[in-house]
Amino acid sequence: MKPKTISAAEFDRLFDEGHDIWEYLDHSKARRPNLEPKRVNVDFPKWMVARLDAESKRLGVTRQSLIKTWIGDRMKLEEEKGKKS
Repeated sequence: MKPKTISAAEFDRLFDEGHDIWEYLDHSKARRPNLEPKRVNVDFPKWMVARLDAESKRLGVTRQSLIKTWIGDRMKLEEEKGKKS
């Protein structure tokens, strides 16, 4: 969907006044800096995959989501540990 067109001054005024400007933005090329996906391959032993699958089924999420969440949690923990040192 093509965004509505208005002048930059009108856009600024609407934004400054707290109006919803969503319809005036082109979302087709929007990016999330540092959140772009990058594919990696990791080989796990069968027993790990079985446990990952059991836990992801228990939580109702995909294996990939579980792995990303667990690794992200660990990275945050390590970052916090590093700040305390």
